[in-house]
Amino acid sequence: MKQLVIISGKGGTGKTIITASLSALAENKVMADCDVDAADLHLLLHPEIKERHDFSSGKTAIIDKKFCDRCGKCIAVCRFEAITDGFKINPISCEGCGVCFHVCPKKAIRMEDNLSGEWFVSETKYGPMVHAKLGIAEENSGKLVTLVRQKAKVIAEEGNYDWVIIDGAPGIGCPVIASIAGADLILVVTEPTLSGIHDMERVVKLARHFNIKTAVSINKFDINLDMSQRIEDYCQANDIPLFGKIPFDTRVVEALVNGKSIVEYARNREVSSRIKGVWEKVQKELS
Repeated sequence: MKQLVIISGKGGTGKTIITASLSALAENKVMADCDVDAADLHLLLHPEIKERHDFSSGKTAIIDKKFCDRCGKCIAVCRFEAITDGFKINPISCEGCGVCFHVCPKKAIRMEDNLSGEWFVSETKYGPMVHAKLGIAEENSGKLVTLVRQKAKVIAEEGNYDWVIIDGAPGIGCPVIASIAGADLILVVTEPTLSGIHDMERVVKLARHFNIKTAVSINKFDINLDMSQRIEDYCQANDIPLFGKIPFDTRVVEALVNGKSIVEYARNREVSSRIKGVWEKVQKELS
């Protein structure tokens, strides 16, 4: 069983579009959407939820009015200003640090698990899918990403699947590290812009820090050929295989509007042919 993670140094490069297309092309696979802060792979794979689970992360302070004598010590020590003059906790401001719990002389404050989101095991026409939804402004997205990946791996091992195809988070932070840890191959999807190049270089350095095979694919390469050449030069200078140069095509937008991957919506277009070429190189690399 091989784990392929598709990531991008920045948002908006077309990472999820490529992931959905590779999911449609691959056989005998499990999909995992690890972009839990802004999950959208489900918009193209249309999962039917079979299991729904709560995700708890961190703590939130609760004041029990029966014991509170309104001494104000909790307000004085809360650096996040999460406790109002009416001795109520603002759950958005509360960071769950627990200082108020420890200083309260009447033990009127307790710390409760914070419900941060949900995760799901679903079925799609392409195979099983594990995905999640983190609540607004909630923490520990890295922990939720790890949970999603672990469940996808268990399903793959128990069902004798050949692939786990993972839509990773953008950027280089904790969710990305959780997305790529232990992967067999990272495919970085970039775009021919200054920000695309800059963030691709950062995420490649991250992948190399963890000693994971890395390849690059340029999306919409023909909107700026000079920038695309800079990406090619960078890949060549750093011994990074370039798996594909995918052209801009307005049919991609049409496919998204219709909730389909581009390789299904426009099978005979060059963009679909190029993505198929990327998948062939992935298979060859991991064979």
